[in-house]
Amino acid sequence: MKLKLEKMNGCSVIFIQEERIDAHNSGELKEYILHMIEHGEINIIVQLESVRFIDSSGLGALLSGYKNAAAKSGKLALACCKQQVLSMFELTRLNRVFEIYTDLNEAFENEA
Repeated sequence: MKLKLEKMNGCSVIFIQEERIDAHNSGELKEYILHMIEHGEINIIVQLESVRFIDSSGLGALLSGYKNAAAKSGKLALACCKQQVLSMFELTRLNRVFEIYTDLNEAFENEA
């Protein structure tokens, strides 16, 4: 899985550079996020601009990261979701769990 990590405005921003988050790569994403949290990076924004499709395993990987960050008093938020991806969060009602921002600037304003 192609991921890029940047520190921005006191947050760790994961840029997912894949069009799909599915059963083939969601395990790698989950492990990456858990590794970050174990090493003290607990305020995470996942930038999903490149992602065009996410399935239940992808949602599960993000939810696992969300729960683990919250357990350490941190946060995992999402930014830049395409409508197809946002629809999956709405369908599963996970849009009520995650903070989902239209862009990184909005995420920084609300996470600061």
